[in-house]
Amino acid sequence: MKVVIVIPAFNESAVISRVLKSLPKKLIGISTIEKVVVNDGSTDTTAYEAKKAKVKVIDHLLNRGAGAATKTGIDYALQNNADFVVTFDADGQHSPKDIQKLISPVILQKADLVIGSRFKKKQKIPLDRFILNWIANFITFAMFGIFSTDSQSGLRAFSREAIKLINYKSDRMDFSSEILLEAKRNNLKIVEVPVSAIYTPYSRVKGQKNTNALSIFIKFLVKFLG
Repeated sequence: MKVVIVIPAFNESAVISRVLKSLPKKLIGISTIEKVVVNDGSTDTTAYEAKKAKVKVIDHLLNRGAGAATKTGIDYALQNNADFVVTFDADGQHSPKDIQKLISPVILQKADLVIGSRFKKKQKIPLDRFILNWIANFITFAMFGIFSTDSQSGLRAFSREAIKLINYKSDRMDFSSEILLEAKRNNLKIVEVPVSAIYTPYSRVKGQKNTNALSIFIKFLVKFLG
């Protein structure tokens, strides 16, 4: 069984090498692990650092957004016979130890889409992130009838069936909610598992800006209500 770990990256040269080295070399139930960095128009040495770590790199000439970069990685995985896909943020916010926990329900055919939820375990979450996530969860539930404790999580696992059927259109951060909508439309089983969140000064700066997030949510509402 093969898993492809997709790492969307934009100007992450400061941490990308460490993040890639931290990813697991073995997973229970998996025979092949491939890592692919989607370099989303970075203007620093992100691509160079990833290639130096001997990881497959796919380049976007321009910065297209986290959604577009994730889709490029998922398309690559589908074309290269992946049985499963894991998406993993490049800024060091996720714990590599959670990947096994994330992918196990998919291997056991108990889920098609697994969301790594930062809010299903007791841990310190910055207040602004908590509020923005609550707003996103509320919008996702109000519009689509899908409840998630962490609709904007970048840590996910997909079955092959899920990566074949989920066809979202959003390029920016609103793609996270659209993935859930696509999963519901295709009657895919969604499961959440608790994961750790690692907030550092770097990840806080690199993460989604609060003002940008609100703008994205408004555009998301207009698009799907229009």
